[in-house]
Amino acid sequence: MLGADTVLTCAHVVNAALDRPMLEPRAPGPDEVTVEVRDEMGAGHRYSARVAHWIAPRARDGGTVRPDDDEWLGDLAVLRVDGPPGGLLAGPRLVDMEVGQEVEAWHGTGGAATYARLTVHGLDRFRAYLDGAATGMAVGPGYSGGPLWCRAEKAVAGLVVAHFMPPRDRATGARLPYSPQHLVRRSWAVPWQRVADELRPLGVLGGEAPELLDTDDHAFLLLTEAIEDVFPSASSRVTGAQRLARACGVAPGSAVTPPTPEEFAAFLLTHPRALAALAGHLRRDAPRDADRILAAGGLSRTPRLLSPQEYAALRGHLKTMEPDVLARFPEAVRAALPHLAAFPCGDTTESLLDHLEGLPGDGHAGSAGPRVPALLRVMEYVGALCPGSRRAELRLWADGVARRLGIARAAIGERRSDAQEWARSLRHRTARVRLLVQVTRAGQGRHRLRIWCDEGSGPRQVSTDSVRSYSASDAAREVLRVLDSLTPPADDERPPLLEVLVDRTGLNLPVDEWTARDPDALVPGVLGVEFPLVVHCPELLRRHGRFMAHWRSRWNRLDSGKTFVVSEPMDRETIYSSLVNQLDTVRVCVDVPPGPRDGIVQTCLALGIPVVVWDRGRDGASHTVRYVADLATRELPDGVRDYRANAKASPPDFPGRPVLAWADADRTVPRLHLTEPQESA
Repeated sequence: MLGADTVLTCAHVVNAALDRPMLEPRAPGPDEVTVEVRDEMGAGHRYSARVAHWIAPRARDGGTVRPDDDEWLGDLAVLRVDGPPGGLLAGPRLVDMEVGQEVEAWHGTGGAATYARLTVHGLDRFRAYLDGAATGMAVGPGYSGGPLWCRAEKAVAGLVVAHFMPPRDRATGARLPYSPQHLVRRSWAVPWQRVADELRPLGVLGGEAPELLDTDDHAFLLLTEAIEDVFPSASSRVTGAQRLARACGVAPGSAVTPPTPEEFAAFLLTHPRALAALAGHLRRDAPRDADRILAAGGLSRTPRLLSPQEYAALRGHLKTMEPDVLARFPEAVRAALPHLAAFPCGDTTESLLDHLEGLPGDGHAGSAGPRVPALLRVMEYVGALCPGSRRAELRLWADGVARRLGIARAAIGERRSDAQEWARSLRHRTARVRLLVQVTRAGQGRHRLRIWCDEGSGPRQVSTDSVRSYSASDAAREVLRVLDSLTPPADDERPPLLEVLVDRTGLNLPVDEWTARDPDALVPGVLGVEFPLVVHCPELLRRHGRFMAHWRSRWNRLDSGKTFVVSEPMDRETIYSSLVNQLDTVRVCVDVPPGPRDGIVQTCLALGIPVVVWDRGRDGASHTVRYVADLATRELPDGVRDYRANAKASPPDFPGRPVLAWADADRTVPRLHLTEPQESA
């Protein structure tokens, strides 16, 4: 148990529950699983849940875990549970794992007799080995994802992940006869300190070490004064407290003894949705009191934006929302909040929802009143993607929240108008099918490939062999094989976009010139001639996270932004000074010799310039720059493809070797490429 509505288990446990391959790395999306929670009396209560945060199983090198692997990294899933109004049972105390700890694990059924006694050995940064007692239960299938309980410390010290089974005959698969030399009753686990390292960036460990309420805190003092004024009599405090307790799903206090103003204020600052619920009760008959309560509570980081009823209603809408709309939730967030500094590490709807609730609002119309919260603005954009009836339901929900917050109708109406305009623009710009190819060097003239396809709902992996190496010709043949297997949309005649994912040393790889040569084929296949081919370097884009907001802002101005041409060598500081705050600059053309060129290109990409063009040839990029100068930025991928085709047909007239770096903020790349290098070391 992690929080009032979250539980932690292994990702492969969720995969098993959904009948997916056990170590499938892709997040399951909006699919539901059933979680059974046992109360203090041992009675089980079943609730539906969805994945809020997904940390996929991964090999030590960051690649895909093979079926015969015994150990791996990651493999965690945080589930958001549709539990009772008052939340789930309080979670256990959590402590770091240490060598020599005596711990216990239980089968997932929770049966009391299934406990296995284990001792921690071989603890390192990523895992710990557990040796079981010679008597009693042994860890086996069904123990994964369960807590390791340290009875001495009365706390959970980690999570069971896997066990080592007796060996089998390689030819027949049958278990070999027992030998004293066999590994017996050994399993391995993720220590809590490693779990915390994986989960902390996701923002789900707020309750890991709850702070005591500071009675000198400004929010507490102001709320106490407000409660004294709003509920001046003892009887009014009893009535208000009981009504608030029911809204929050907790047991009401005494019907006779009233809570003190201090106790009332403390409840508002320790139950995250209590403040919103109280403001909702006060809004109709005492709007000024509601504003005062919200203003005082806003000084604390504990209160959440939505009341329990509003939050449950929103999750209900999302639960029944069309899958194609849910898949575009991140796109709607980027459109609604173009200056959002960074997304949470997870990109599930649940993780985005958590993140959005904590963001402040913005103000245009009705700037004298409360600002429109980021979450309401996003839901207007999501609603604009929905069919009529669903859109109406979301608008009614947003109107109710806005009224409870005291937001002017003009302000929410302005956001609604922005969302409608954005939706209209989308109808004229459908998502293009793209193929993402990660290319890494594997020695002289050899490369390794991993390939994903994205038809508009996010990348799905279509190749899993990250070990085999290819020559340039073989790699081109493999990419074309995958492209030939795709079924293009009937209403879209555009060829797929080929997006090559590279590290900073691979930006000048001539992937666009790779040619599939097959004696049996009638024609060769040149990747950059047949398909619009761009390069993308997530490593540079994420190198300085503070520029992620600049990148998103520039991408939103792609159709109206400016072009900056670098026609003479510049050092990094000069490029930095020229571009760091020029958010209307969306593309840069680098027209300098190879020596200083690479540093300029990498600086532009690190600063969040979404489109950078240069020539990998020896004499600068003058011909390429002149050619692309008349092309609209959004047309560059196809325009550069045309240039490459002309260069193939008539090299003297088209002497350039153009490279187009293209970082689309509306389309995601696989999680692997958003992982810091040390996390996959």
